[in-house]
Amino acid sequence: MKQVLLFFCFTVLLSCTSKTKQEETTTKKVYDMYEPSEMAILMNQMYAHNLKIKNEIIAGKIPTEFPTDFLNIHIAELSDFKSRNQNFQSFSTLFVAAEKEIFNSESTIAIEDRFNNAVNVCVSCHQTECTGPIPRIKKLLIQ
Repeated sequence: MKQVLLFFCFTVLLSCTSKTKQEETTTKKVYDMYEPSEMAILMNQMYAHNLKIKNEIIAGKIPTEFPTDFLNIHIAELSDFKSRNQNFQSFSTLFVAAEKEIFNSESTIAIEDRFNNAVNVCVSCHQTECTGPIPRIKKLLIQ
């Protein structure tokens, strides 16, 4: 009987120390918080600005000033897992040209078409690299 009681006490003692170690490891959680890259921040700013331009065009206003912050697309820091490649360079150059064309007051192309062309350059680039934002970008198109 003493042996059974001794075994029982020993088992309880071991289980208590095991729980303490488990509790220690579960309370030491480290969270890796997402911090957007300069490029992600810039692209969100470009989206917001283009949404404003879209609404102005729909309201009948013609945008007049090219946002020079868009030129930072060539220098903004990318996410750690991305790199500037020739494909990205080509699309970013096309994007800047298409975006500048929106503000070309001498163009004979309808403002809606010029705007949609710039948005479609964004979609085309994102089809090759980062496909996640495509549905959001397509919402910018003027129907």
